Amino acid sequence: MNRIQILPKVAAVILLMAVLLFASHAFAAEVIRDIQVEGNQRVETATVLSYIDIKKGDPFDQGLLDRALKALYATGLFADVSMQQKESALVVSVVENPIINEIRFEGNDELKTENLQSELQLKPRQVLTRTKVQADVDRLQEIYRLSGRFSALIDPKIIKLDQNRVHLVFEVSEGPETKISRI
Repeated sequence: MNRIQILPKVAAVILLMAVLLFASHAFAAEVIRDIQVEGNQRVETATVLSYIDIKKGDPFDQGLLDRALKALYATGLFADVSMQQKESALVVSVVENPIINEIRFEGNDELKTENLQSELQLKPRQVLTRTKVQADVDRLQEIYRLSGRFSALIDPKIIKLDQNRVHLVFEVSEGPETKISRI
């Protein structure tokens, strides 16, 4: 064989070796070497890690990351969660839901505050979530309907405090009592 015939074969072998080297390097970079948790204040890092069920050495698999994200949201502890790859590390960023410091009612003249509070799912020193607030608003509106006040409006207000705490205030507009004038 002469040099002209060998040159394309050598180039092909070199190209193949370069592709294999690059592919093996890329595959090695797709393994999680470190997991970092950012933004947590009350929830321990170990607790966050136990919920995500991802360990060092696991692959950067989108399905695995999606399941971990859903698991963190399902705890109800976090208002926002994101995960991103920084080199060979998985960075889990969380924003914790606030803690309820106090629950108050304003504008409730016909129904006693104690009666309304006993119907709430949320209590002081619990984690505040939007779904629980909405469930409580729905329950309060049902109580007003049962007492004949079908036009009652409940507007939840959140007053932010320091240390990721809040006051939850239910502003009540009771409206007139619905009466039957004739049957």
